[in-house]
Amino acid sequence: MTATAVARGRRPLARRVGRLLRRALMMELHGYQSIYRFVFRRPRVPTGAAAFGYHQPVLAILIVFVVISAVELVVVDIIVRPWPVVRVSFIVLGLWGLVFMLGLLFGILTRPHSVGPDGIRVRSGTETDIALPWTVVYSVARRRLTVQDRQPKLSTDDNGEVTLHLRIQHETNLELRLEQPTDVQLPHGTETVSKINLYADDPKGFLAEVRRHIG
Repeated sequence: MTATAVARGRRPLARRVGRLLRRALMMELHGYQSIYRFVFRRPRVPTGAAAFGYHQPVLAILIVFVVISAVELVVVDIIVRPWPVVRVSFIVLGLWGLVFMLGLLFGILTRPHSVGPDGIRVRSGTETDIALPWTVVYSVARRRLTVQDRQPKLSTDDNGEVTLHLRIQHETNLELRLEQPTDVQLPHGTETVSKINLYADDPKGFLAEVRRHIG
């Protein structure tokens, strides 16, 4: 293998590593922003739009993880107290873990789906934020889908249409069909999709708000 071929092989790996590092950094920054938004009651909802959460199935689990992180911090502090250097290191690491979990929880709470005059905004925590103006929305319908096994977020049907699945606890309950294949920005890059299956805590209210804007 030539040096040029080796260099070419390293470039995709370097790009993947770079994307992962950027993604981790953005998750960290968005976590701090979410804590700020939660504390000061500033959810990220467009002006005039109605918010629809998707946190009910996972809220208890996330709270348990936050509590475990806090308890773990205290327990570890007691255990390593005789060793100051080790104690400080573990405290810093434990605080970072606690703040990360809070950012994850508040990211879901402060970034709900929304339906408003400008269209629909589909969210999934801090990483997915898809703005869909009414001109690209063909229909919205209730459709409950549950999968038991871990399946990819993107699937392609026999007609070649790509569907994005934004599941909460393996479940979606709304189907959003687009007028035509549309580019959407996802954490790993841009994808072209024809449908988006998502979960909302109040699908009936979501549909009612859609009808209010498009009839």
